[in-house]
Amino acid sequence: MAVHDIRNIAFVGQSGVGKTSLVERLLADSQTITHLGSVKTGDTVSDCDPQSIQYQHSIETTPVTLNWQSHTMNIIDTPGVLELLGRTFSVFPAIESTALVLDANTPLNQVSDRLFAFAQAQQKCQMVIINKLDLNPDKVPALVAELASHFGAECLPINLPARDGESVVDCYFEPDYVQATLIDSVEEAHERLIDQVIEVDEALMALYLEQGSELSPEQLHEPFEAALRLGHVIPICFVSAESGAGVDLLLRTLTEIMPTPAEGNPPLLVKNGKQVPVNIEQSDHSVAHVFKISVDPYLGKMAYLRVFQGVIRAGSQLFINDSNKAFKVSHLYQQQGNKRFEITSASAGDYCVLAKIDDLYFDAVIHDSHDEDGIKMRTLDFPEPMYSLAIRPIKRGDEQKLSETLQKIAAEDPSLRLEHRTRTNETVLSGQGEFHLKIALEKMASIYKLEVETTEPDIEYFETVTSPAEGRYRHKKQSGGAGQFGEVQLKIRPLARGEGFQFINKVVGGAIPTSFIPAVEKGIRQAIEEGAISGNPIRDVEVTVYDGKHHPVDSKEIAFVIAGKRAFLDAVNQASPIILEPIVELSLRVPTLSVGDVTGELAGNRGVILGTNAEPNNFTALQARAPLNELQGYAQRLRAMTGGEGSFSMVLSHYEPAPHHVQLQVCQGGQNAE
Repeated sequence: MAVHDIRNIAFVGQSGVGKTSLVERLLADSQTITHLGSVKTGDTVSDCDPQSIQYQHSIETTPVTLNWQSHTMNIIDTPGVLELLGRTFSVFPAIESTALVLDANTPLNQVSDRLFAFAQAQQKCQMVIINKLDLNPDKVPALVAELASHFGAECLPINLPARDGESVVDCYFEPDYVQATLIDSVEEAHERLIDQVIEVDEALMALYLEQGSELSPEQLHEPFEAALRLGHVIPICFVSAESGAGVDLLLRTLTEIMPTPAEGNPPLLVKNGKQVPVNIEQSDHSVAHVFKISVDPYLGKMAYLRVFQGVIRAGSQLFINDSNKAFKVSHLYQQQGNKRFEITSASAGDYCVLAKIDDLYFDAVIHDSHDEDGIKMRTLDFPEPMYSLAIRPIKRGDEQKLSETLQKIAAEDPSLRLEHRTRTNETVLSGQGEFHLKIALEKMASIYKLEVETTEPDIEYFETVTSPAEGRYRHKKQSGGAGQFGEVQLKIRPLARGEGFQFINKVVGGAIPTSFIPAVEKGIRQAIEEGAISGNPIRDVEVTVYDGKHHPVDSKEIAFVIAGKRAFLDAVNQASPIILEPIVELSLRVPTLSVGDVTGELAGNRGVILGTNAEPNNFTALQARAPLNELQGYAQRLRAMTGGEGSFSMVLSHYEPAPHHVQLQVCQGGQNAE
C-alpha cells in the first residue's frame, strides 16, 4: 500500500458517545465485515476483549483496518472512561489524526477537554464527529455553538444535518445549496470553511478574492492539510452509527481530508534532545515504534508497531533502541480485533504486530541500522497516579507468580505504576482510580488465575528527637568460656529537618579501641532503622560517641554492636522522641463550582490552600499542602465532590511533627492513623 493511500486516526471521546459502534458501522459500510455487531450483544470487532464486553465500554485500545475506495484506514478505538485516559494517550505516537467523537446528549466534560488538549500538545490534526444526530437533532445547534466557544472558532462543520435530522448534507465536496439544514445554510457553512482554510495560503486567498470564483476541493487540498497541521481548522462531521446516516460523507472526509503519513505533522522522534526527521519514502534504514503491548497467555508478549521509515519484513534483523544485539522477526502479523493475519511486510505508515519478542516494551524504538541508535519517541506525559493499593497473594508461595503477573499487567498499561517499597515490604500498584486498578486485578484473576488481597499502602512515618540527651550502656556476658564486654557512652542532639544521621567519634585515650568504633556505629544504625517508639526509622539526629570501656580479652565486635545500639536507645528515650508524618503538595484541577467544597474538605483534614488559578472552561487549579495520612481514599472523595470532574496529583513535600492523636495511634501500631 502506497503511503499516500494510508490514514492513521484514533477515535477518542468520553464513554457512551458511540465510538465503538461508529467503528463497527465503518467496517460494515466499507464491506470489511459482513455482520454489524453491537456493544450490547458483545460482538463488535474492536470491543473483543472479555472486560470490554462485560462492562460494555472500551477497556483496551484496539486498532482495526478497513479499505475504502483504494484507501487503507487504520482506526484505533480507545477507552473513554476518565480513569483509562492514559491508555488512550499511549497510542497517540501511532497516528496523524484524532477524531473527537461527541453526541448532543452528552455534555462536554473533562474527558473531552483533556483529549483535545493532549492532541494539541502532541501536534495531531484534529476533527470532530457528532454521532447520534437522529436521537435529539434539536440539541445539535447548541452543541456546535458550544464547540466554537469551548475549543475555538476553528471548529467548523464540513457537512450539516438535514432539517429532518435523518440525513446529512454535504457542505464541502459537492455542496447542495438548496437543501435545508438544522444549522445555518449550506452556503454559509461552505463559505466559512473555505475562508478559514485559505487563510494559510496567501496566494490562493488573493485568487479567491480577485476572481470570486468557487475553489475546488483539489485546489483546496494542500492549504486544507496545512490548516489541519496548524490546528487552524477542525472539521466537524455529523453521523449516526445506528442508522448509517452521514457515514459515506464521513468516509470521504477521513480519506480525502484527513492527512496521510506524509501530510501530517512529523513524528516526535528525538535524538540528543533534537527532533529527528524521518523519510517515509526511504526503503532502507527501517524505523518503527512500539505503541502498544499485549500479553497473550498462549502467544506471549505481542508488540504493536507503527512503521515510520523503511520496510519491516519477516526475517528482518532489528535492534531495540541502542542494543548491540539484534533479534530476528520470525513472524509478522496484522491484528483485526481478536483475529490475527500473518503478513510478509509492513511499510512506512503501516501497523504490524510482532509476537514472542520478550525484550520489546512500550515506547521502544526498533531499527535495522546503528545509524539510528539513540533515537527515542518524545516522552508522553501520562496522568500522575491518584490511587494505590498494596497487593499480596492469598496463596502462600505465590509471591514469584505475583511479581511476574504484575509485570505483565503493567507492561500492557503504561499509565499503571508498579513499585516495591522496601521499608514496608509492600508491592504497590498505582493508577488513576478504583476502577483502573479493579480491571487490572480482575485480569489477574481471570487470565492468570492469581487471587490476591489488597490493602491501602502503609504510610511511611519517621521518628526523631526534640532535645539533647545522653545514653550509656554496658554489655557484659559471661558463659563459662570467653565472655563479651563492651561499654559505650554517647550523646545525641536533634538536627534540622532533612539532615538525616550524622555520626561523630570523639573517643580519646583508647577507651574504645579504634577497631571497634565501626561496630558501635553499626549498632546505632540498626537502632535507627528499627526505631525506638513505633518501629519507624529515626532521622535527623547527630550522635557523638565520646567514651566507653573495653576488656583486653572479652571485648568483641558483637559486644560493641549491642552496646552502641542500647546506649543510643537509652539516649533517644530521654530526648523527647516524636513521630514525623509526611506532608505532600497537591495540584488539583476542579470545576469552579466545586472549589468551595474541595477547599473546605481539605481545610477540615489539616490541609492548607497555597493558591488558586482560574483556568479555561470554568475550571480552577488549586495548590495545596496536606498530611498524606488525611488523603487516604482521596481520589474517591474528590470525584464525589466534583461529579467525577476533579483530578489531582501529589508529591512529597517534607516531614513534620504529627499531632498528638496521630502519634499515639502510630506508636500503638496503627500505621494508617486517622
